[in-house]
Amino acid sequence: MIVNILILSVAVFLVAQLLPGIRVKNYFTAVIVAIVYSLINFFTGWLLVLLSLPLIIVTFGVFKLVINAFMLWLTDKMMADFKIQDFLTTIVAAMLITVVDSLIKWVL
Repeated sequence: MIVNILILSVAVFLVAQLLPGIRVKNYFTAVIVAIVYSLINFFTGWLLVLLSLPLIIVTFGVFKLVINAFMLWLTDKMMADFKIQDFLTTIVAAMLITVVDSLIKWVL
């Protein structure tokens, strides 16, 4: 679990460096973002997926990106040192964080 948090924090930090609409104060903030995002995902992610299952099926899983973006937006609202400019940036960031996180886990 700690390794997953660290990998997710690396993904958040890298995406924040790539996208101009995201601000992360430092790597420690990225670790806190990963923890908060993971907690939101643990406590509400399953419910959001369950409630939107028909949309996820109809869109072949693409709607899960909207759920991830929503959870990232919630994380943004909970943290002072983590800011995302707008909703489009949030969607792009959610997609990139998922891809980078998956790539790092695949390489390791």
